[in-house]
Amino acid sequence: MEKKKLVAFVTGGASGLGEATVRNIVSHGGKVIIADLSYERGKKLENELESAHSLYIQTDVVNEDHVKNALNEGINRFGYINAVVNCAGVGISQKVISHKGTHSLDVFSKVVNINLIGSFNVIRLAVERMKDNQINKEGERGIIINTASIAAFEGQIGQVAYAASKGGVVSMTLPLARELAVYGIRVVTIAPGVFHTPMLDALPQEARDFLGKMVPFPSRLGYPEEFSMLVQSIVENPMINGETIRLDGAIRLQPK
Repeated sequence: MEKKKLVAFVTGGASGLGEATVRNIVSHGGKVIIADLSYERGKKLENELESAHSLYIQTDVVNEDHVKNALNEGINRFGYINAVVNCAGVGISQKVISHKGTHSLDVFSKVVNINLIGSFNVIRLAVERMKDNQINKEGERGIIINTASIAAFEGQIGQVAYAASKGGVVSMTLPLARELAVYGIRVVTIAPGVFHTPMLDALPQEARDFLGKMVPFPSRLGYPEEFSMLVQSIVENPMINGETIRLDGAIRLQPK
């Protein structure tokens, strides 16, 4: 898929991995709908980027009307949408049983609802519009790129909700790719390791440094720009489909 013809719908697009993806796409001549709950961050990013290439729309990914409206506004502005990059997500750590009691069912539901159901909600509504796109020279009409986590494979103590939600994202990758192949829509998932994002900013610097040193090479936290580089590679390579790609510097998470 040509970078300059890319019109991407990026959830969680106003910070972290999503923001880096937005900046990368615009820098290569593509256009982006920044779908994010944070109005302040979203408008700030939209104002910073070229208005002809970006549009911020306040969006709750689990709200059907929000997502429909954001997709429609994006198509009204840019003519079509041929890419989705799902980066919206939350991470809440809680043990199943501890001195504080049992794991909150509300917390578990919230994490799964945003990370897994929110991603699927965006996919199903975006595909409805993508399937009518004109095909390119490779026969493509669109691409879906989801964000999982290495916690889907090596969830740590306290990550039961997060690991379950990201495991669901991984598991739906292949069946989605198989089903959407008839429309020329690819589906790929990225499973990042420990990255320097707002989710980790809540940790003390000492803890972030410790996490970085756990990575075999390079021994540091990943940069959001490295995530966006992989997004770009996936977009440009039509043979990457139905796969979950680890982006983790060879780290394998320990139990805690």
